[in-house]
Amino acid sequence: MVDNSMPPNMGTGGMGVPVGQPTQPKVNPLKQHLRQPKIYITLPSKGQWWADGSLDYPENGEIPVYAMTARDEITFKTPDALLNGQATVNVIQSCIPNIKDAWQVPSIDLDVILVAIRMASYGQNIDMSANVPNTKLTRDFTFNIQQLYDNLQGANFESKFKIKGFAVEIKPVTYRTTTQQSIKAFEEQRVFQIIENEDIDPKVKLERFQKSFANLTDINQNILIDSVISITPDGGEKVSNPAYLKEFLEGCDASTFNEISDHIKAQKTKYTVKPLTVQATKEEIEAGAPESFDLPITFDQSNFFGSGS
Repeated sequence: MVDNSMPPNMGTGGMGVPVGQPTQPKVNPLKQHLRQPKIYITLPSKGQWWADGSLDYPENGEIPVYAMTARDEITFKTPDALLNGQATVNVIQSCIPNIKDAWQVPSIDLDVILVAIRMASYGQNIDMSANVPNTKLTRDFTFNIQQLYDNLQGANFESKFKIKGFAVEIKPVTYRTTTQQSIKAFEEQRVFQIIENEDIDPKVKLERFQKSFANLTDINQNILIDSVISITPDGGEKVSNPAYLKEFLEGCDASTFNEISDHIKAQKTKYTVKPLTVQATKEEIEAGAPESFDLPITFDQSNFFGSGS
């Protein structure tokens, strides 16, 4: 026999809702309390050099940035995800929904994006510490990263330039490329550590060193090759076929290769975070510090994205 009896207040209303339980609205009342954009930024690239579909670039060029969620903070504490770049990609896409594929972020946009996420999440000030040169002292300081953001925004990427005999056009490499190269370089550095092991036969050490050095050379060369869009000889035809560019850059005179490499390095330097120059205190000078010294500003996730100041 089936018992059709119900406990008090457990019947159903006309809409199938158990009696005694309040009906819920179709739209979540908490939705209005979800994250809202904290700041708006412009990208140094102005939307150039992004792969199709990787960026929803607004007409006014102002991109909304949201604060990190609790999940984002946890993501930045996952070592494997940090090493392969996936953590950074996930957080960028979470905090800047206009970015659909963060692997395609041009290198000149990356630091601006990370600084913006930090400001949106914790504000403009960041507490940092650094060792004072030539002493055992540690300097604690507060840095306003708005200054850092302004400096990065003020740089100008020169994509077209002339060298002897050629006109060259370049682009910033993507975050995917820089991450892949960094992983390779990290692996090669591990080989150098093996080489320093005194228990390994000297002949084996030499073989490993030569192989590691060749791989590191390839890494640096590939970054340059990935940066070049086209090369036009004086009075000649513009060449943009990647296979032809690779063949040329691997086989051209060292002077030509170095001229292109030097220009690319100069553009990269423009978007490199400069250290903070500070004046030493009397105590620091007495301990052996110079009158002024540089304090590095790093994007290490353990401090840059660790917490607000």
